[in-house]
Amino acid sequence: MSCGGPHATDCGEVLDHLYEFLDNEMAEGDCAKLREHFEECSPCLEKYGLEQAIKALIKRSCGCDDTPSDLRSKVLARIDSIRAGQRTGEPVIEVDPAGTPVHGGAEVLAGPAAAAPAE
Repeated sequence: MSCGGPHATDCGEVLDHLYEFLDNEMAEGDCAKLREHFEECSPCLEKYGLEQAIKALIKRSCGCDDTPSDLRSKVLARIDSIRAGQRTGEPVIEVDPAGTPVHGGAEVLAGPAAAAPAE
């Protein structure tokens, strides 16, 4: 997504860090860069607004339920493995619990899910 205009911060970088921004998990300097980008780029601002609205809706609907600790651990581990794959430039393909690629992918991530044979 891009409005086609030049920006100090690339649209892809902004969208890659959108949830960190929404969750207040970014340093203030990085937040300022994203806020500046939103002022310049209406497609990214629209995406931000949509994700913010979805997050608020989920919070209203599910805010009273505690997240099971094992689910939280699994999600955080999956996020770490995806980020590690992106840093190394390796393709990141989703796999199911049996290690089978999802969405027709042929390569899998290293880790416990990849070690399980596909049936």
